[in-house]
Amino acid sequence: VQVVESGGGSVQPGGSLRLSCVVSGFTLSRTILSWYSQPPGSMRGLVSTIDSTGRQTSYADSVKGRFTISRDNAENTVYLQMDSLKPEDSSVYYCQARDTDYGYTAWGQGTRVTVSS
Repeated sequence: VQVVESGGGSVQPGGSLRLSCVVSGFTLSRTILSWYSQPPGSMRGLVSTIDSTGRQTSYADSVKGRFTISRDNAENTVYLQMDSLKPEDSSVYYCQARDTDYGYTAWGQGTRVTVSS
């Protein structure tokens, strides 16, 4: 199994970024995909989750209305569209894939997002 994130970078406050995560070795029809954030010196926290069908999503309160999660099972990819970015969004963002039938999970290596003027 493999999970590979991309799309991080530096942006000014109010700007946008789109993170991508390519997943392999999973059966996407039974895989929940999530994005987590781990700021420096802090615990890793859940940002957003999307179910295997792409119809159900959830968000942390801090990103509701600004971030949008989506997935393309044909491309084995999950996205996180990040708009109206704030300095407090600066973090390393990790993608997690979780098989709902067998319970195994895999994490990517993380992609860093820096929001600064």
